[in-house]
Amino acid sequence: MKAYVFPGQGAQFEGMGRELYEKFPLAKELFDQANEILGFNITEIMFSGSMEALKQTKVTQPAIFLHSIITAMVNGDAFQPAVVAGHSLGEFSALVANEVLSFEDGLALVKERAFAMQEACEQQESTMAAVLGLADEKVAEICASIDEVVVPANYNCPGQLVISGSLPGIEKAVEQMTAAGAMRAIVLPVGGAFHSPLMESAGKRLADAIESANFNVAKCPIYQNVTAKPTTDIDAIRKNLITQLTAPVKWTQTIQQMLEDGVERFVEVGGTGKVLRGMIRRINRKTPTETLEV
Repeated sequence: MKAYVFPGQGAQFEGMGRELYEKFPLAKELFDQANEILGFNITEIMFSGSMEALKQTKVTQPAIFLHSIITAMVNGDAFQPAVVAGHSLGEFSALVANEVLSFEDGLALVKERAFAMQEACEQQESTMAAVLGLADEKVAEICASIDEVVVPANYNCPGQLVISGSLPGIEKAVEQMTAAGAMRAIVLPVGGAFHSPLMESAGKRLADAIESANFNVAKCPIYQNVTAKPTTDIDAIRKNLITQLTAPVKWTQTIQQMLEDGVERFVEVGGTGKVLRGMIRRINRKTPTETLEV
């Protein structure tokens, strides 16, 4: 069984989507449509903008979504996923890929999510940090001991966990993680504390949009970040999308569950095509991974 997986923030690159736009009429149509839905010319930033411009949350999220889902769609009938999953933002790409959301509704929700998260970031200074070479349990223990908002945010793969929280909280955590023996504990160049309680206001705003959006019957199961379990239940999918903003991304657990359920190969769709593959190889080196080519 083959699983298709979709990346989140961090998979962007300069010029992303330009080749798709020039090569496929369908891609050109979808990119032009995206400019109208978003209300700004995202293709100009994607095709010709700097990495600095691409790093803005309100740009990064729709850009990665568009690159992923258009890559899938130009493959036509050859794209037939048995199961799907997405890392954080990638969950919206996965839901369009398994036909729970239309392209238009998926992009509209990503737009709302990106602006809601950007707004939450501006309300309070916060950030994230990567912790390498320390047991997940130890990382969680240190986070809990700090008298600030600091929580595990992304369980990316064994020995690589991202934490999220207030600026003073993350600074304290980085010091304590290093003292506890972490190979590296470094603050990341992000605009806020994603997947933490500091995103609560964004969750409330996104909830309204999700509740009013049209969700269709799933073509195949999706393994969601919040539970790391497969589901086709629409009510559960809606709830998990909202909870995801303030809860950790259980990526390690998701891949492990997929392997237990019989997945034999992983295909990364969109972005650089390397981010999730690298994580999956660290979770299980024996399972083949590839990038969806167009």
